[in-house]
Amino acid sequence: MVHVLRHGEVYNPEKVLYGRLPGYHLSELGVQMAKAAAEAMAGRDVTHLVASPLERAQQTAAPFAEQLGLPIAVDERLIESANFFEGKRVGVGDGALRDPRNWWVLRDPRTPSWGEPYTVIAARMFAALMAAREAAEGHEAVCVSHQLPIWTLRRHVEKKRLWHDPRRRECGLASFTSFHFDDTKIVGIGYSEPAAHLIALSATARDAKGA
Repeated sequence: MVHVLRHGEVYNPEKVLYGRLPGYHLSELGVQMAKAAAEAMAGRDVTHLVASPLERAQQTAAPFAEQLGLPIAVDERLIESANFFEGKRVGVGDGALRDPRNWWVLRDPRTPSWGEPYTVIAARMFAALMAAREAAEGHEAVCVSHQLPIWTLRRHVEKKRLWHDPRRRECGLASFTSFHFDDTKIVGIGYSEPAAHLIALSATARDAKGA
């Protein structure tokens, strides 16, 4: 089994879409979320731990490394998706989406025109998933990634269209999307939110700015 984990809440007082920008680390609540997720894996047969290179993912992986006694491998394929609006405020009523100069960028929600193609995200995430399964052959693995890549991977595996309404993603902060295997074949997908009690306190969850 491979558990793909979204990182915890990020300290983001400016409420920007931080994407792949450096310097965005977990908030104090995000650190608690990561610990809650790690505690949920206590007693599991996890032998491989891998994370996106971004700081928030590495920090989320840290309590797993400590608890399991495993090194944190890095896989660039688990990284956040590229986005034209990186560094800008993109919430409802915020400047970037109201600026007519940006409307051309929004012309195609199916690719999407404002960022890394969903097909590319799906391909790299699926490759990372299978690499983690192989590294933990006969055991379990934890991969720390980001909301859009995880949701795109799930939709790819479920053979659903990749473009979607972001408001309907089932991928909360510090949540697990778990892929069950029979040898190399995926036979099921599970979902859990071990930090649900903390998500209720999260500004990121309220503002839908997390990634």
